[in-house]
Amino acid sequence: MKLSIIIPLYNSGKYLPTCLDSLLRQNLAKSQFEIIIVNDGSTDDSLEVANAYAEEHSNFKIVSKVNGGVGSARNMGISKASGDYIYFIDPDDYLADHVLSKLIEVAIKENLDILTFGSKSVDINEMLLNSDQRESPELSKIYSGIDYIAKYKFQNEIWWYLIKRSFIEDTQIRFIEDRWMEDAILTVELFTKAERMAKLSLDGHRHVTIIGSAMKSREPEHYLRVIDDNRNAAMVFEPLIRDLENSGANTECIDRLRVRQQSFVFFMMVRMLKSTISLNKVKETMNQLSTTHAYPLTNFISKDYSDFKYKVLTVLFNKKQVYYFLFRIFNPILKRL
Repeated sequence: MKLSIIIPLYNSGKYLPTCLDSLLRQNLAKSQFEIIIVNDGSTDDSLEVANAYAEEHSNFKIVSKVNGGVGSARNMGISKASGDYIYFIDPDDYLADHVLSKLIEVAIKENLDILTFGSKSVDINEMLLNSDQRESPELSKIYSGIDYIAKYKFQNEIWWYLIKRSFIEDTQIRFIEDRWMEDAILTVELFTKAERMAKLSLDGHRHVTIIGSAMKSREPEHYLRVIDDNRNAAMVFEPLIRDLENSGANTECIDRLRVRQQSFVFFMMVRMLKSTISLNKVKETMNQLSTTHAYPLTNFISKDYSDFKYKVLTVLFNKKQVYYFLFRIFNPILKRL
């Protein structure tokens, strides 16, 4: 079997048919791919929708588990997969028509550990099923994952990547569980181990923008969790970057990972100004980050983040007392918006 598609499913019954229908329009025979849906304790009709598809299509696998979060669901999907390659897609997203056959063809032919391709954000009421790329998309040079990071501004989200299953099994790298930002951590861990990675100029994935989604929610509990998970991602990056430094890895890769690490801190600091977090917790968080190279933001201003607004805010954010003053001034106002 060529491909295992893993879908972590939680209370997305109304979006799931669009996702599944798009996967069934990929010019792949049922014998060539499987769709593994991991029902993560859904309380709506998600499981019923998934089971209805499984009754009609022999290449569907439905697994149910106690709710444990998207990382836990994806890890279970990996354990059930049997394809040569694995692709992760969220149940509220979908694919353009007839893209997977080309992706899997290229990945297998070039024996890639990771193949990346294009994604577009679309409105929930928008359906964009056609790829706007040429019929013969171009494949980049094949890089090690470390050299790929040095070359390209890569994406955090897992849906940009087709990954060889044996590569995942050999590395034993898995998603962190019970936290968000799990994609950002896993993708970098995989990249730094990959020997063959390339980018195909194929526009294929559709990320559906949904108001009120967990990562966009302004509910105090969710917002504080996003803040803490940004902090955690920055902390997790530290030993990974230090290992690369100690091994004499490509310095451009290390620089870009420092930028990515500090981007977590920068956007965490912006969120803290708009949150219900206490000043004492802010100080505790900043003091912890100060024990790493994640703060102050000495690497953040770069070719990846060069806008004037970033430059101004970075100057202010790099002085703790100035940031605490801004927090006292703006936080009581902003957290009510």
